[in-house]
This record gives sequence, C-alpha cells and structure tokens, in this order.
Amino acid sequence: MPARPAASAPAPTGAHAIRHTIPPRSGAAFTLARGQRLTVIDPEGEQVADLLAFSAGDTHEVISSGRSLDYASRIFLTTGDALYSNRSNVLLRIVEDTVGRHDFLLTPCSADTFRILYDDVEPHHGCFGNLVRALAPYGIGPDRIPVAFNVFMNVTVDGGTGELAVRPPLSRAGDRIVFEAETDLIIGLTACSAPQSNNFAFKPIQYSISDPPFEASAR
Repeated sequence: MPARPAASAPAPTGAHAIRHTIPPRSGAAFTLARGQRLTVIDPEGEQVADLLAFSAGDTHEVISSGRSLDYASRIFLTTGDALYSNRSNVLLRIVEDTVGRHDFLLTPCSADTFRILYDDVEPHHGCFGNLVRALAPYGIGPDRIPVAFNVFMNVTVDGGTGELAVRPPLSRAGDRIVFEAETDLIIGLTACSAPQSNNFAFKPIQYSISDPPFEASAR
C-alpha cells in the first residue's frame, strides 16, 4: 500500500466558497464551470463519495474509468492525474489530494448490490439510485450512469489472483481531494450507501466550489 501523504493546511477554496453537506446515503448534482475547482471533503473520516462528470455541452460525453486508467497506467489516481471522458478528453484534473487512495474499480452500489451481496430483503437504492434522482433534472437517465470515480475508497487487489477486497477508507476527518474542471461539467456526487465501503458507519460528505487561483486564471 502506498505511503499516505502528510496532512496539510486547509485547501484555498476561495473567500466566497460555500461548503455544502450531502447527508448520509444520499446524493447531489450541480454544474461546474471550466476552470472552477471542486473540493470534496470527508468531514468525519472513513467515508466514500461516488463522483460522476458529464460534459455540460453534450451529456453523451461522460467520465470513463477505462480510459482514465489506461492513460494513467495504474489503478490508484492522485494529484496530477486526469479523469478522461469516453471521447478521451480531460474532464477533471486532480490538483490536490491529502489521502492518495481513490479508484475506479467498483460500480456505484445499487438496490441489486444490497440484494446480491448483502442479502437485503428490502434493499436501499444505493448510490446508483441517488445519482439517478439527482441527475434526472439534467435529462440524464439510469442507463447513462457509468462506473464512478470512487473518492476515498480503499480497494485492495491481489496481484496473483486479482481478487478485490473493500477495506476501510484511509481518509481521516477533514481530508480532501481537489479537482479542476477542464470544461463545463455536470457533476453527480454521493455520500456512499454501502456498509463495506465506509467501515459500516454511514456518514456525510461535503463539497465546495471555488474559482481558480488568481495566477491560474490570469494565464
């Protein structure tokens, strides 16, 4: 497992950035303009957020796990890495990361996840259902939901067998990851609903949106 980055000072989210809270087992959708920064925060520690990004100009262009991993040549992405679309365009770039462990390995949890993996008789609708509800006002239906970027998720992979194991997130209270938009986007974001993903304790996720630093916007 890679060494955990040292904690650093609070992210420069801008004087007017508002911190929004996504309650446990729920989701949200919002727009992010080119050049703006999205900070995703784990306020209590050991919580996962599923993140989706669609091009605001054409929602058929969407975040792609396969292309992002292919171009990075590794499965764990962090500062400096890009999240690509299904058309090989960069949608988001990671500009800051205090955790260093996120992945694209597992699809958003759903009612079927809880029925098949947890044997739930009355399964929760999961992150998939939350993303469907949040993205509906933008005309994005359930069949358009791809594999999400799993912020703060800690999945280990056995190098010999390929077996996947979901471990407790490495994020501690206040940890964050900051993305910069390379184009105008529609973002879907959740506070994960799967017990294994968040060490069996449902918690909120927070986010804020800010304009880029002055030196970047002046280029």
